[in-house]
Amino acid sequence: MNTHQPNPLRGRRHAPGFTLVELMAVLAVASILLGAGLPAFTGMIRSVKLTTATNDLFSGFLLARSEAVKRNSRAVVCKSMDGVSCSATGGWEQGWIVFHDANNNGLRDGSEEVISRMQALPKDLRLSGNLNVAKYISYLPSGETKLVSGAFQAGTITLCHPSLRGGEARNIVINASGRPRVQKAWVAQCA
Repeated sequence: MNTHQPNPLRGRRHAPGFTLVELMAVLAVASILLGAGLPAFTGMIRSVKLTTATNDLFSGFLLARSEAVKRNSRAVVCKSMDGVSCSATGGWEQGWIVFHDANNNGLRDGSEEVISRMQALPKDLRLSGNLNVAKYISYLPSGETKLVSGAFQAGTITLCHPSLRGGEARNIVINASGRPRVQKAWVAQCA
């Protein structure tokens, strides 16, 4: 007599996959991690945008300085909306050009060579300079910065995200000898 009972589950295969409980647990953990990591990721993206834009303008200053020395003639970086002429209004975020200023007037005339162009920055960035560097930076063959009037030119250009609450910023500081440097900063507000 055979007392062995056949097992009804024995020949069946289990379907691969997750149970509803396992899926809900994974989704709960993922949402917690995403909620904790998203603000930090957003802050990192904002910081990278600041650094990238700062490096672009900083490179423009270094290029103008080296071109002035190489050409033994004035080279200028000015804010420019169209990439052709200097702008008298607005901030540096509209873009800028580096050009050879053959007639030493601080403005690009039609015959003067544009060495480099930078298009407008993203709308969520502001870039402004204090009085002496609000419109242009002019390098002499010695590598020094001088206004068209002959006065020394030094100042700070600040890059930040628009906010009334303040936040992280970058400053490009140009000293009287024309040497630019970048430093991290914090601004009370950025308009």
